[in-house]
Amino acid sequence: MPSPPRLARDLGLLGLAATGICSMIGASINVVPIMIQRNVPGIGPWVLPAFAFAALPALLAALSYAMLASAMPRAGGSYLYASRALSPYLGFVASFSQWFGLSIAIGVVSYIIPTFVRDIAIAAGWTDAAGTLQQPSVRLLMALIVLWGFVLINLRGLGAYQFTLIPLMLLMFLAGAIVIAVGWHFTYADFAAALLAKEQRELPPPPLAPFHLRTFLSASAVLFSSFIGFDAIAQAGGEARHPSRDLPRAIGIAVLVTATFYFAFAGAVYHTVPWWFIASEATTRDLTAPGLLGYLLDSRFTILIVAGAAIALTNDLPAMILSVSRLMFAWSADGIFPKRLGEIHPTRRTPTAAILVSGAMASIGILGSHFAGDFFLGVDLLVVSMLVNFVLMCMSVLALPRTNPALAANMQVIKTPALRAIVASSGIIVLLLFLCVHIWKDLTAPTSAWYFRSTPVWLLTMIIGTLIYRREVAALTRSGVSLVERFSTLPPD
Repeated sequence: MPSPPRLARDLGLLGLAATGICSMIGASINVVPIMIQRNVPGIGPWVLPAFAFAALPALLAALSYAMLASAMPRAGGSYLYASRALSPYLGFVASFSQWFGLSIAIGVVSYIIPTFVRDIAIAAGWTDAAGTLQQPSVRLLMALIVLWGFVLINLRGLGAYQFTLIPLMLLMFLAGAIVIAVGWHFTYADFAAALLAKEQRELPPPPLAPFHLRTFLSASAVLFSSFIGFDAIAQAGGEARHPSRDLPRAIGIAVLVTATFYFAFAGAVYHTVPWWFIASEATTRDLTAPGLLGYLLDSRFTILIVAGAAIALTNDLPAMILSVSRLMFAWSADGIFPKRLGEIHPTRRTPTAAILVSGAMASIGILGSHFAGDFFLGVDLLVVSMLVNFVLMCMSVLALPRTNPALAANMQVIKTPALRAIVASSGIIVLLLFLCVHIWKDLTAPTSAWYFRSTPVWLLTMIIGTLIYRREVAALTRSGVSLVERFSTLPPD
């Protein structure tokens, strides 16, 4: 009997780093730092400090991921890390939480893209087209078309994936450089003059903006979502050419490049556009960073930077689809999810069923954003899901030397046990703080129904996932599989 097809190890360092970078930059930089003014009222001028504070838990989580990736370089990284270090169920909790949050985020990103296309139409003077794109049904249809276009790219294999991802990443950085240059060149006075000239509105004076710790922490917890994405590199561990070496390097490159770009970009926008104008406008309409800078530019440059932002958003999709589908593949390979989800296409060498199911879940994210009327529900779901995931990753770093010393011996990042323990323990403390703040914000925010709160929706989803897990594990036990033996080693390479 011929051996079944396996994932192709065709991702080099550039492809891995691009996977992480493109999973992080997109809505995270063009929308979230702007619309945070609506989601966390009162954050005002404290967005950039909250951004910087949000980078701390992300850095600690990234170090934990890098340590675990060097020891267990396989597809479905976070699931393997926690299942081998903590327990099979906690591995499932960590990864199912991640899969759900990222799948919803894919839908949110797809739902935002038509907004940027609308801004291009406005800048070009295509009033009728802009009005059409503003219609909810048109926006919904366009979002679904964009999503499933990238699902098809992922289905075609790593060749099509890298051919799409890397050029789009370069275009994204080029357009972002224009935004950074424009933002740091102009001032509040220039913006006030442009506002008066284009809309005959005067910029009001700045209001008082006292610092409130709760508001600051709530904003930091939301902005933390901007640093989520480096984990996609770990999920591609089964397709890296030199996994033990390149996975930690790619994680480090992605976090460093993305953080530098974030602060230059967000700082440029808030350097030119007054925060109180953003806060006021965000209460009535969806805003984007390029759309705000469009007040200062002629239509050609506005179209250019908005198109760059649209590219950044679309760039999120192929990398995130790869990430979530490999989690499902890893569950299936271990036998805790239906076997069909782990089947690999014989020529394209992609997990076809896992990609299609992940695309279907992302479509639910689009529909949720559409009916909720606010994409920040999806962002909140992503934040709570990934905070839980990252806490469990830090716990895995602490537990692995005790529960599985053979795998722990393979760690190539931070080899000193005491220093590893300090990094992981600090990560647990800070991430739990962010999780508590985020849940508090979610449960106390005014809303019309419980299903518009991220915490109960996340809990309901985890209950459903747990029922599936228990059914599959019971089937494994009945078939005579030793769970201890299966979850103490890595799956075949």
